Amino acid sequence: MAQKPIIQGHRGCRGEFPENTLPAFQHALEAGVTVLEMDVCISADGQVLVSHEPYMNSLYAIKPDGTPVLKSEENGLNVYKMSYSEVRKFDVGSRGNPLFPDQKKVFAYKPLLEDVFQWAEDFRKKTGKKIYYNIEIKSDPKEYGVSQPPTVDEFSEKVWAVMAKHVRPEYIILQSFDFNVLKYWHKSIQSGHFSRVDLSALVTRKGPESTCSDLGFTPAIYSPNFTSLTKDIVNECHSKGMKVIPWTVNEPTDVKAMIQLGVDEIITDYPSRTLKNL
Repeated sequence: MAQKPIIQGHRGCRGEFPENTLPAFQHALEAGVTVLEMDVCISADGQVLVSHEPYMNSLYAIKPDGTPVLKSEENGLNVYKMSYSEVRKFDVGSRGNPLFPDQKKVFAYKPLLEDVFQWAEDFRKKTGKKIYYNIEIKSDPKEYGVSQPPTVDEFSEKVWAVMAKHVRPEYIILQSFDFNVLKYWHKSIQSGHFSRVDLSALVTRKGPESTCSDLGFTPAIYSPNFTSLTKDIVNECHSKGMKVIPWTVNEPTDVKAMIQLGVDEIITDYPSRTLKNL
């Protein structure tokens, strides 16, 4: 029988509570999740905030005046051009999310990474539960200097400064689709500039061999879209010493298929349901 994988709460628990918010992280931990997956961006005043997009999403964001953010307004609400005090005034939970009709509608804002760490570490001390963090640096070469810092070095240094202050490195995974980010972290870890954290290569369909070749090193984790996985790919990764953590696996039948393939962990929008069905 295949071993049960560890379950990661995608953006906390996007299918259940507003994504990348404290209510989502709390619900995920209370459901039994041990790994919180989240995304980080940078504000105009250099703060590291938890957000999937570097802008206010018209699917669910509400402006400070109480009106919904329109699609035409997204580009003008670039968080890299907004101070964090401005960002925090937007409600990103009360409207719900049409893509996730079961998501609970609650007031929520985009928190600072520091605030998430402080809250979660307090939760850990109160409950005695181990909490791990899978942090994605949302980076795209086309957006350097536009919706994010001009270099991955600057972006990475800001994120590492917050991590190093609040969480022991063995509890952190650092992931990105931007291989320039992963290369910078690898170099910084090798030189001793950063402490060792597990690096995770996010890919859509790129295979493990070309992933390692393009990176120039073997990351701790290969994290593909789950639809691209086969048993051979999982075996190849394990033979190279890489864990396999697919995203984003929501349907119970797909979860079972991933377990049969022998993946190490599963990223899901529905951690409560997934944990119950294991």
